Amino acid sequence: MKYIALSFFSCILFIHEGQAQKTKKIFNGKNLDGWHSSEPNKGNWTVEKGILHVKSSEDKKGSILWTEKEYTDFIVEADYKDISGTVDTGIFLRSEKDQIQIGISGSLKRDMTGSPYIPGKSYPVEAKVEGVLKPMDWNHIKVKLQGDTYTVWLNGKEVMTYSSEDLPEKGPVGLQLHPNRVMAVDYKNIKLAEI
Repeated sequence: MKYIALSFFSCILFIHEGQAQKTKKIFNGKNLDGWHSSEPNKGNWTVEKGILHVKSSEDKKGSILWTEKEYTDFIVEADYKDISGTVDTGIFLRSEKDQIQIGISGSLKRDMTGSPYIPGKSYPVEAKVEGVLKPMDWNHIKVKLQGDTYTVWLNGKEVMTYSSEDLPEKGPVGLQLHPNRVMAVDYKNIKLAEI
């Protein structure tokens, strides 16, 4: 009986590890191959030594860096670090409709990292990141989107789950540089696993 239980546990562990191995880099750390910007790149998106540097240009126009590939259900994860200014960025899920906030909300004037932002609904729920978020240091964010439900982890802790209406079934992943901000943020280790 012990042997059967141990074998079952080993199989579960193997399956879990196998799923983790499916995560692939979608940012190669060298250039922006596989991505395109919604606006002309005025030095907003630059790559150096494995890091994607994101910063406002003088016109503060902002833009979104989209994956060229579209996805249905997936897990996307990245490390990010606030560098300067009022950081207001985030991860778009399949379209501009659903975004996971990273940094300061322009409307609420406080950090809403990990919370969903939906135009017309603002922030329908708030992620619980107190004691988890590391200001001005590297943070690891992971988002799982399956069907119309997404779950967010910050630095290994689950901080939010939300089911959204009218999500497209398929679409790209985007990183936001919010307009009308003076800010800089870095990203690295951007990976995705289709599920």
